[in-house]
Amino acid sequence: MTSTPGSAGPTAVPTPPPSEVPPPSEVRPPSERTGRRRRFSRGERWVHRTTAALMLLCIATAAVLYVPQLAELVGRRHLVVTVHQWSGLLLPVPFLLGLASRPFRADLRRLNRFGPHDRAWLHAVRRRRHGPDARPAGKFNAGQKIYAAWIAGAALVMLGTGLLMWFTSLTPLVWRTSATFVHDWLSLAVGIVVAGHIAMALADPEARRGMRTGSVERRWSRERHSRWLEDE
Repeated sequence: MTSTPGSAGPTAVPTPPPSEVPPPSEVRPPSERTGRRRRFSRGERWVHRTTAALMLLCIATAAVLYVPQLAELVGRRHLVVTVHQWSGLLLPVPFLLGLASRPFRADLRRLNRFGPHDRAWLHAVRRRRHGPDARPAGKFNAGQKIYAAWIAGAALVMLGTGLLMWFTSLTPLVWRTSATFVHDWLSLAVGIVVAGHIAMALADPEARRGMRTGSVERRWSRERHSRWLEDE
């Protein structure tokens, strides 16, 4: 180090000893320094929004078809039936297109894994316990995994029974009758479950912000999804 005339100390900044330099694994990326963490890619958000729009369209048109008061208010039954049929047929399309996205496929694998911490999460929910230690969760908690599995299965059943009802000339009467029964009652269950999903989203503004912008606060991720870092 060198000193200049009139200065009280050296002009060069001393280099910290090697023991004080953090290893590369501990250097935080910009997303951590700003307090936010990436949760969903643009493709994942597109799949969710498009699927949600088609699902709500199916539910709304089904309500018009089966509730007499709504049917009288809206009218144009043939148009409502056509919109209902095509929105149901298009429902799997965003999912199939989303398979081209690597982050989407990675999240599908997370949703399909149910581990011991998920059982602990369900146990804590039944006992009404709160906190990251009481309710350990990865990127998706056990409730979200169960919902995703149930709604995917229900959508496939609704699609199959809907096709049986649509192509009446190709199926026996007993098939169409059974398909109508299953389709009608399952549609009611889907409406109730989707309403619960929306209510849960409305109660968690940060989760909605994560789906809207793709990132969430790191504090929220630690409190709600304490095993997320371990999963990655």
